[in-house]
Amino acid sequence: MVVVSDDPAGGDYRLLFNPMVTSVAAETEAGEEGSVSLPGVRVSIERPVWAEVSYMDATGEPRTARFEHFAARVALHEIEQMNGVFFLGKLSRLKRDMVLKKARKLSG
Repeated sequence: MVVVSDDPAGGDYRLLFNPMVTSVAAETEAGEEGSVSLPGVRVSIERPVWAEVSYMDATGEPRTARFEHFAARVALHEIEQMNGVFFLGKLSRLKRDMVLKKARKLSG
């Protein structure tokens, strides 16, 4: 299950059960991402500007939705994490190591 909102401040959430990304834009944009597992750490990640996602809604009905900009970023981030892909894996090894070093400093 993934929760997606168009509003970075919260609200207007949509529940996506068993989501699958079916299409993404060729165009990308950078945006900050973080994780509750690394409090205080945020990094810039390139993501497609839109994504189409097939999913089941809360009643079990199949749906497809197109998410754009922030909502696309949230959907892609969460779907990848569900599939075992952590957002830091999108960084170069050097940048990832720097981020993890910062995370250790913040936590200890």
